[in-house]
Amino acid sequence: MILLVMVLTAAPTAACGTEPEATARPLAAAGSSAAPTHSAAEERAAREAALAAYSGYLAASQAASRRSDPRHPELVRFLADPLLTRVRLVIRDAKEHGAVRTGTFVSDPTVTSVNLNSVPATVDIQDCLDTTGYRLVYAKTKRVVPGSGGSRHLATATATRYPDGRWLISYGAGHEDQPC
Repeated sequence: MILLVMVLTAAPTAACGTEPEATARPLAAAGSSAAPTHSAAEERAAREAALAAYSGYLAASQAASRRSDPRHPELVRFLADPLLTRVRLVIRDAKEHGAVRTGTFVSDPTVTSVNLNSVPATVDIQDCLDTTGYRLVYAKTKRVVPGSGGSRHLATATATRYPDGRWLISYGAGHEDQPC
């Protein structure tokens, strides 16, 4: 995508069918037993922070893809590995082939789960991405790269709370075989 970059670029790549997709999630600490309870306010704050990180991820990925800049500084503000590396690789690959992303995509994310008891804490997000207006084009000619058409499809992501308190998107996948 760019999935999503993916979604975008995740999405963006997703439109390409080469969205970044992490295959591993952060490991939970071993031995986490009885879970403390969290207030509704803590869960609400986690949801809001995760959705803000997701929105930032989409915007940063889109900006980086428009410039074919895998080192775009906004990427590290919203993404963490392994997704950060995947997004950068997709953008670098497009750049090496003389391509950039143009247009826009539409996102409609919802939180599907909040786990403040895991270490690290996580929030799972599901999105219906519409990347039909988001194209991969050759930078010099502005011609659409063959096979890079967009679609409306399911995308999933995981936001992880890091020790410094930041919520970053560490996992993302576009499910182009699942229309929404």
